[in-house]
Amino acid sequence: MTKKKSGFWTFIFSWIPGAGEMYMGFMRMGISLMGLFWGIVTLSIFFNTGFLMFIDVIVWFYSFFHAHNLHAMDDEDFYALEDHYLIPVDTDCEFWNKITITKYRKILAGILILFGTAILWNSILDLIYWTLPDYVWNYINSISRFVPQLVLGIGVIAVGVMLIRGKKQELLEEDRGEEYAGETDHSHS
Repeated sequence: MTKKKSGFWTFIFSWIPGAGEMYMGFMRMGISLMGLFWGIVTLSIFFNTGFLMFIDVIVWFYSFFHAHNLHAMDDEDFYALEDHYLIPVDTDCEFWNKITITKYRKILAGILILFGTAILWNSILDLIYWTLPDYVWNYINSISRFVPQLVLGIGVIAVGVMLIRGKKQELLEEDRGEEYAGETDHSHS
């Protein structure tokens, strides 16, 4: 059971995303926020995309004020609050039943392939550094800095196209469903 803690230490720990929640005993909330924050930092550095840090600022502010809002809750509400992850992982949760790992298997596979390719790319670059003349290495190194951004850009476009196609397919299915419903209404009259 979580227990209200010192306001001073809550304030101090709230400067680190997720640490304020963890200090108050909400480990799942804290780990989720901390993982999200540092995951965005890692992706931003890996893909050399500073605009992702804008999202990190939002996560930081959310975490900071979330910790203070938790601490400011009435004792009754505070003790009744359940500790949960940002993304529910309970199999009994309705949200999780709708979104299964099998539905997103291709996306997960793509992410794993992307990270595996990045690891191989860095290893190959290290090999090239030791085997090629400096002028060739400098040329390859210049190009290689833009490859992660290029891959990320292509990935974002691909996801956007998939979302548009999915919405278009959903609308077509709704139209067909309405036409079918209209046909069955006329056949009964």
